[in-house]
Amino acid sequence: MEKTILVTGATDGIGLETAKMLVSQGHNVLLHGRNPAKLENVEMMLSADGGRVEGYVADLSCMADVEAFAIAVTERHAKLDVLINNAGVYSSSDPVTQNGLDVRFVVNAIAPYLLTQRLMSLMVASGRVINLSSAAQSTVNLDALAGRVKLSDGAAYAQSKLAITMWSRVLALKEDSPAIIAVNPGSMLGSKMVKQAFGVAGGDIRIGAEILTRAALSDEFETASGQYFDNDSGQFASPHPDALDPQKSEEIVHAIETILDEILPSS
Repeated sequence: MEKTILVTGATDGIGLETAKMLVSQGHNVLLHGRNPAKLENVEMMLSADGGRVEGYVADLSCMADVEAFAIAVTERHAKLDVLINNAGVYSSSDPVTQNGLDVRFVVNAIAPYLLTQRLMSLMVASGRVINLSSAAQSTVNLDALAGRVKLSDGAAYAQSKLAITMWSRVLALKEDSPAIIAVNPGSMLGSKMVKQAFGVAGGDIRIGAEILTRAALSDEFETASGQYFDNDSGQFASPHPDALDPQKSEEIVHAIETILDEILPSS
């Protein structure tokens, strides 16, 4: 059955490969990208063979862009079956956003939280949110999350990936929530991020795309809400212990909500 699936960070790497797989299976794929020209090229490529795609430009380091992105999707669609929060960043020439926050926390954890919340009304109970986690997870420094402490690239990345894993579990427990699953797509795959961080070619990125496609569509993930799938071991596994601590996880959600309240204009 055809599904409507939104993939963030769909102009290269694992996101692009995932979009290709979903289009080849006949799904309606909403593509997100930050660069308009790259996004247009991907749209043209995927639609050339009859794929049903549409593009949305948004800078996920800017919460106003995330809000506008969500509004644009809700104006065009009454239902969203799957949201794949794939977009991520490891290092940047501009590591601090206009709001004084670390761009890793913003793009990897805060933006997907806001996007998920804003699109929740389109997602029925049978819907799914697939969040990109990582084998790299480390305890979140709340001061760093709030932009009061600077971290190295590696530390910021690992903490942001634990943050998204933690809020995934919190939201998954909410009443009427779609299934929300955190997925480590595989370590050292040949994405731009891995090449940037480690200077190596990395493994076949289709490994990551295949597990994201599986997580989005297969029956084995239907009842996996709140769980963490580790593609390095090929099975559901325990994430970092902090993600299993309800109090610590709620603290992360509260911190993200506080940040968003400060950034976004009150409605």
